[in-house]
Amino acid sequence: MSESISEETEPRGNLLFPRPCSRPVSSPSESPNWYRSAVFYEVLIQAFSDSNGDGIGDFRGLISRLDYLAWLGVDCLWLPPFYPSPMRDGGYDISAYTDVNPAFGSMEDFTALVEAAHERGIRVLVDIVVNHTSDQHPWFEASRKDPQGEYGDFYVWRDSDTDYQDARIIFIDTETSNWTYDEVRGQYYWHRFFSHQPDLNFENPAVQATVMNVVRYWCRTGVDGFRLDAIPYLFEENDTNCENLPKTHWFVSELRKMVDAEFPGTLMVAEANQPPLDVIDYFGTETEPECHICFHFPLMPRLFAALQTGSSRGLRQILAELPELPAGAQWGTFLRNHDELTLEMVTDEEREDMYSWYAPESRMRANVGIRRRLAPLLGGSRRKVELAHALLLSMPGSPFLYYGDEIGMGDNIWLPDRFGVRTPMQWDTSSTAGFSTAEPDSFLVPLIDSPGWDNRTINVQESLGRPTSLLHWLREALHLRRRLTCFGQGSLSQVRTDQDSVLAFIRRDQKSTVLCVYNLGEGALAAKLFLPGMASWGLREAFDGGWFPTVGADETVTVTMNRHGFYWLELFAPEQVEDIKELSLEVATVSTSLPVIVDTTSTINDLDSPDSSESQLSYPALDFSLLKEDDNER
Repeated sequence: MSESISEETEPRGNLLFPRPCSRPVSSPSESPNWYRSAVFYEVLIQAFSDSNGDGIGDFRGLISRLDYLAWLGVDCLWLPPFYPSPMRDGGYDISAYTDVNPAFGSMEDFTALVEAAHERGIRVLVDIVVNHTSDQHPWFEASRKDPQGEYGDFYVWRDSDTDYQDARIIFIDTETSNWTYDEVRGQYYWHRFFSHQPDLNFENPAVQATVMNVVRYWCRTGVDGFRLDAIPYLFEENDTNCENLPKTHWFVSELRKMVDAEFPGTLMVAEANQPPLDVIDYFGTETEPECHICFHFPLMPRLFAALQTGSSRGLRQILAELPELPAGAQWGTFLRNHDELTLEMVTDEEREDMYSWYAPESRMRANVGIRRRLAPLLGGSRRKVELAHALLLSMPGSPFLYYGDEIGMGDNIWLPDRFGVRTPMQWDTSSTAGFSTAEPDSFLVPLIDSPGWDNRTINVQESLGRPTSLLHWLREALHLRRRLTCFGQGSLSQVRTDQDSVLAFIRRDQKSTVLCVYNLGEGALAAKLFLPGMASWGLREAFDGGWFPTVGADETVTVTMNRHGFYWLELFAPEQVEDIKELSLEVATVSTSLPVIVDTTSTINDLDSPDSSESQLSYPALDFSLLKEDDNER
């Protein structure tokens, strides 16, 4: 462990968190299914917390914020690439696989981060980019200069650019071909992404062995899993689209065999932005498993479409089409992340609708998607932000949160590429947002300065000091999800209603049964729910413990809901209801009392008044005070 890293609780930005009373994590082999009930949190190291005042977030800065994440209820950190890189693609252009970017700290700092996270009950998931490298990687430089040398065949080279013409161009806004001519070697090299990211040649056994060793290296550091970036594109074959080829699945299966044998319980997560029937193949089979988790890309745009249209039909359809997964397999669900909200998995008509709703200005778009954060996407509506998170946390799968969304951070569409959603974390109201001691002008990515979205309005410090904040609400929801185990591993059965705007389903496992009801519409309503076989069952609201009328003899119950409201209703069999009421069992909710010492001089309190109307202002002048609506209105 680095001697410069304190083991004591460290105050930063006027925030002091007590060390949480959580058990250190067990080894993955002792808890092989830990990921099925886990809440993941994606944190960009360079944007989270700067410990040395150079304007770039680092490992030690992240260590100083771990108590905050443990308090929030995070089970696992997802760390995007932190390796040496020219940073032309946010670190996904790797120039060395078995080292760390010195801007983030040392290898000792990284291992200290893993240890400190584990001590607080938090696991660590790292990105491993297996499809391509940076064109500044020593392997590529050697391959260019010496075609007959050790690395001459590490990449896909051809004398012409005529092969693999059926493969789509992924970055259509920047690339015109998947081939780029190299003057040094005098040949074309293959790349599915940016031209500065040449694809590795997986037909070469030496490449396969090298990638295996890279995975071994990081597993030995103590991480709990890894995300395989861009795995559908590992192999190429003429007369195909060069995606999801049998050889690709063979290699992923071989990687899984190695991991299971040498690092049992270590998690493998697939980033496969593909149609659902292609994605499920990356789970493999029970006899030939591949990845434990696959991201459910098609769900995300349909969730946003439902919030805009007020209709549950799209979500009901996608839930009805969920295939049965192999034992131990789990979807990864998310609202937003470091990339654009991809629209590749929708129809052309649906894509145009999404653009018109959520990205009316060209600056809001990137590639085939929308480069905006969650809160601005939803117009600063506290109700919609809560509703979206409630859907995320209750859907089948393990939820992945994005840093800053817990406080409703905004974006900056005027920054290039995807930097608009990768701005520094807003910790407090100071000129540096509590992110760094450096001058803001020196930050790697500038702070958000749009009125209503800057750190003077949106920050952790202010949110902690206000028990009704989005931050406190989400913390309660995360801890409640931990208690309601059916959300992680239970079955799902859709529930028929008499309202198109209402989505309802039952999640069930051996420990809990929960009826989830969501009003996607703009108006209040009364919805009749049809619950066959559940006459006289009791309904208790999970958040506040209040009892609803029992299911009627006609096997229906009617619930009234405000606009964009929702319920998580625990279901109890008739013979359980009276016993539970007599014992006055209380729901195990999370206290919203202030758990930290904060600077209470914030000037933001004048925005605390609820506002019943939604903001209609155009970006960037959205009224984010709506994130402070009184959730009791629901």
